[in-house]
Amino acid sequence: MGQTGVESADTRSITSPQVVIECVPNFSEGLDERKVCAIIAAMRTEGVSLLDWSRDADHNRSVVTIAGSPAAVVEAALRGVGKAAELIDLSAQQGVHPRIGAADVVPFVPISGISLEQCALLARQAGTEIWRRYGVPVYFYEAAAARPDRALLEEVRRGQFEGLRDAVERDAARRPDVGGPQLHPTAGASAVGARRFLIAYNVYLNTGDVATARAIAREIRASGGGLSGVKAMGVVAQGQAQISMNVTDFRATPVAQVYAAVKQKASRHRVKVVRGELIGLVPEAAYEQDSEWVRQLVEFDPEEKILERKLQHPLEWPKAL
Repeated sequence: MGQTGVESADTRSITSPQVVIECVPNFSEGLDERKVCAIIAAMRTEGVSLLDWSRDADHNRSVVTIAGSPAAVVEAALRGVGKAAELIDLSAQQGVHPRIGAADVVPFVPISGISLEQCALLARQAGTEIWRRYGVPVYFYEAAAARPDRALLEEVRRGQFEGLRDAVERDAARRPDVGGPQLHPTAGASAVGARRFLIAYNVYLNTGDVATARAIAREIRASGGGLSGVKAMGVVAQGQAQISMNVTDFRATPVAQVYAAVKQKASRHRVKVVRGELIGLVPEAAYEQDSEWVRQLVEFDPEEKILERKLQHPLEWPKAL
């Protein structure tokens, strides 16, 4: 998706035994393609490959996947954060998806030759540099969390930009880990972290009733006593009720199990699952070729959506339109 305005680039494949990390920054802009292309173009850095990007107008959000050597990926991510801070004004826009910053989340993920703990150190370095370069304060989350109560991203983002902007004025416990104490007036704050592979998986129902999607999301997410490692929320996207999910440990809870649970809960609510979609890439180990959830994916091409395959043929970098 989003192959408008591309230019030739060095797209050499990344292969082991190199030290390779992935970064999957989420930007709070999905309506303006020019802004999204400009942000991604700013991330073009020697030693970094662009693996995937998508722009979602319904959620007003874009997700980018890059990979390469650690130092180069950190630099590419920093440039993306800077361009997002320049182009996105959170005080003048809204999004269905929770967000606290123009560059909302910046997670670093180990791929080969590096540990999660080392990625957490990279995240800490990146967060410090985001504040130094751009004046955007940073919260550290997951493996990079500086405080146990900030390990969960949803806790960091509680109240979203507007609520957090007010909370930091009156509650020292909500203030950023780096910078601040106030949020950037237009770019908010960035949550920077380190984590393992996360699968962003959305399911659409044959109804426009968001209450049904929210009820199912409550039943299946881990925080509600549902499936381990599953985060879920119900929204309306493209005129349909959608259950938007993050599967944080696909080995403990395979996507097939998540799909089966959603399908069963949907039946109890007298609705059906009509299609699914993946945002970003999925590891080869999570790809269940003959599963019903895979057959229901919209426009799914394994060569384009499986991480290990995409490392062999990255995308060309878009240029600013």
